[in-house]
Amino acid sequence: MLFRIIVLLIPLWLSGQNLLPPIYNYRLLEYKGASKNWDLSVNANGELFVANNKGLLHFNGEQWSLNKLPNNTIIRSVESIGDRIYTGSYEEFGYWKKNQLGELEYTSLTQLIKDHEFTSEEFWEILPAKNNVLFRSFSSIYSYDGNSIKVLDPPQVISDFIEFNDKIIVAGGLSGLFELRNDTLVPLPNQELLQGKTVTDMVVFKGKLLVGTKLSGCYLFDGLRLQSWIPRINEELKLHQLNKILLLGDDEIGFGTIKNGMYLFNTNTDSYQVLNRESGLQNNTVLSMLLFNDHLWLGLDNGIARAKLNNSIMYYTDYSGTLGMVYDMVDHNGRLYLGSNTGVFYFEDNALKFVNGSQGHVWDLAEIEGDLLCGHNTGTYKVGENGFQLLTSQSGGYQIIKVPDQNATYIQGTYNGLMKFKKQPNGQWEITRIRGIDFPVKHLSFETPNILWAAHPYKGFYRIHLADNYEEVEQTQRFDQDSAPSEYNVKVFNIKNQMVFSSEGKWYKYNPIGDRIIPFEEFSDYENKELLFFDDSHFWFVDGEGRKSIIYTDLKSDSLMITDLPLRERLIPDSQRVIKMNDSTSYITLSDGFAKVDDLRLQGQTNQHALPIPDVTVLRDEKNTYSANGTVKIPYNNAESIIIEASCPEIIQSRYFYELEGPKEYSEYAENGFINFQNLPHGEYTFKVSTAGMDNRISEPNIIYFEIAPPWYLSTVSMIFYGICTILVVFAIRQYNRRKFMRKQKELQEQMEKEQQERFSQLEKEKLAKEVKLKQNELASTTLNIAKKNEMILELKNMLLMNKDKFSNSQRYRSFIKKLNKSIQDTEDWKRFEVNFKELHEDFFERLLKEYPSLTPKDLKLCAYLKMNLSTKEIAPLMAISVRGVEIHRYRLRKKLDMDSSDNLSNFLITF
Repeated sequence: MLFRIIVLLIPLWLSGQNLLPPIYNYRLLEYKGASKNWDLSVNANGELFVANNKGLLHFNGEQWSLNKLPNNTIIRSVESIGDRIYTGSYEEFGYWKKNQLGELEYTSLTQLIKDHEFTSEEFWEILPAKNNVLFRSFSSIYSYDGNSIKVLDPPQVISDFIEFNDKIIVAGGLSGLFELRNDTLVPLPNQELLQGKTVTDMVVFKGKLLVGTKLSGCYLFDGLRLQSWIPRINEELKLHQLNKILLLGDDEIGFGTIKNGMYLFNTNTDSYQVLNRESGLQNNTVLSMLLFNDHLWLGLDNGIARAKLNNSIMYYTDYSGTLGMVYDMVDHNGRLYLGSNTGVFYFEDNALKFVNGSQGHVWDLAEIEGDLLCGHNTGTYKVGENGFQLLTSQSGGYQIIKVPDQNATYIQGTYNGLMKFKKQPNGQWEITRIRGIDFPVKHLSFETPNILWAAHPYKGFYRIHLADNYEEVEQTQRFDQDSAPSEYNVKVFNIKNQMVFSSEGKWYKYNPIGDRIIPFEEFSDYENKELLFFDDSHFWFVDGEGRKSIIYTDLKSDSLMITDLPLRERLIPDSQRVIKMNDSTSYITLSDGFAKVDDLRLQGQTNQHALPIPDVTVLRDEKNTYSANGTVKIPYNNAESIIIEASCPEIIQSRYFYELEGPKEYSEYAENGFINFQNLPHGEYTFKVSTAGMDNRISEPNIIYFEIAPPWYLSTVSMIFYGICTILVVFAIRQYNRRKFMRKQKELQEQMEKEQQERFSQLEKEKLAKEVKLKQNELASTTLNIAKKNEMILELKNMLLMNKDKFSNSQRYRSFIKKLNKSIQDTEDWKRFEVNFKELHEDFFERLLKEYPSLTPKDLKLCAYLKMNLSTKEIAPLMAISVRGVEIHRYRLRKKLDMDSSDNLSNFLITF
């Protein structure tokens, strides 16, 4: 094989128990291939390639993929060399290579073969040697130098070949070993022992060639002499049909058989252990084997398996179902005892044996005062050489603990109360029931020698004050304040003289000063975790949910997380326990056995190697898959869901820590390599993913960059369009505002002109009004003057008429009267009046005559005076008639105007 890695394997011949490394089986439904797996190979990153009946299987540490040949034939051999994966099939061989998207693409090499025809050949083995790649069928060897292929077609059947001491050694069917020299097979010396035997596999071990045969075991060849291999495992290999050999270390060899799985053999101790169906494999026929970084891969006739060698945790598993679920363990007198739901068991001569009479559920095993006591469903028993001895029939011995400061005195919680155990000097146990408690007590812990905390399985916990003789209860306290724990499944602990409680994943403690229960801040980081075990320096926690990883911590800087999948899958919910055997060894109870933890090796294993950097195998959106090299640009329409697949083939069940930096940021642990981001906003992102170790360390990150394009409405073209539209809009708004401004300016100018015109008109109107007023005043003044003048003349006339007799000269009297009459009837006064009147009432006479053509000049004169709102008394002098005459004239005028007697003549003419 390409990778012959020397690994110091933990001793597998452990006495007392059949402890094996963790095994993980991959089944057909998981890897989606056929059942048979003929060959295995890994590349430098630890990615696995499997020659399968359906094609080439590829496992990147997280996901399996099946790659089929163009002719869909069975692949019999596979070898990873550099960046190529060579495979051999039926009359076909070539290589696979990853493209930019990480997908395997096949290139056939058979077209390079000249002047040769296949004879129904299948290629069972591929060997890199001397810058060439050799392909072996049973009838021929094909040598590929990178450009051409040379064919060696010997007469012998070729069952195997290997490079040894810079030579190509070929197993020639039933004829022994040959050296490939100058394109011919040259027989090696001293091959009599191999005559008639079929060689199945060969490895170089400690400078010699270890040759395995089908049914005759193994032989050693040093280049000159062939001899039988004498370890006792050789008989097992003859019996179970050896198929494959694999070096596991300087002194370790793995043998794959057809009938009984794989043997892990240590040449120093001449001892071995078997990985077969009884110990966890899904099939006993091993077709191929591979070791990479302590990971032992097995290609089986039905499935694929992986075992973690050199592991700090080893497992005992009872596949028969006889043992059942283990609840407690104890090492007593050099013998390991197990208490399970089916009884008490122990190991003797590497075999599991049952303690007769112990059938039933075992809750507790405790070595006290030199005796092994068993808290059983039916009572409490003493386990000894004479079998299972009943001490008390008080059923359900949950837990027994020592009373502080008391000699050989213990308290036990049972199904219905407390029991006191005291060992007498004669070795007998005195057992009495403690009065005052009649309920189930599952967990016990002493606060002081006389104060005991007891937890009911369903009804919370109690602080019990015991009498000095420990035979009765003096006082029982309960705590039901709001801050107290839930009553269901409470557990109590005395941690460094503090009473600590766990309930429903939360931690509390008793405050003796306030006599109340308060949160326990020191365990705030361990919510939803169950405390399995603690001592003066370290605590063992297990996740109550999720991964069920075990955490080993000192609550300060030293913290270790155990994430072995077989351990997490087999922990017992709410009943798992850690049993500390000594400073370096702990046991963990499991649902079908137990695990043994080497604490020192576990811590050393954590600090031994730097964590590998994970690979980013896939980056894809909803429609496309991208290469992780360079910056990946993802269309916005496809970015609703982005999946990034990371893998770390070097670690079983890898755990990851990832960070996303960009417009949206994340920072989380991932339980597998499938990381999905939903609805990320557009922008540039930096994605970092690291492998997370069992001690919460993280590796150097693998960094990729991707960019989510903006949506179409935020793309560059759209932004340019928006810019142009913005410019056009700004221009349009500017033009609109300009037109609006000009229109407004024009409106304002017109309004100003209008207002100015109105002001001019108003001024003109006011001027005209003033003129009219002035003319009216002038007209009124003139009219009044005329009226006064006429009135005065009339008075003079009347005076003359009254003094007519006093005139001596009648001629002269008449002359005076004539002049006075002429003055009264002066037309010039009327003409001036008429001119002034017409200036004020331009068309009054025309409209009046047009309406009433029968009016006389005298009527018009009366109408003019009435329009001026003159009284009858004022009109009379103007018309040189009496007031009575005016009234008569008004009466006549009313008739001409066809007015009713109730109508006001003056108002009519004023408004006419």
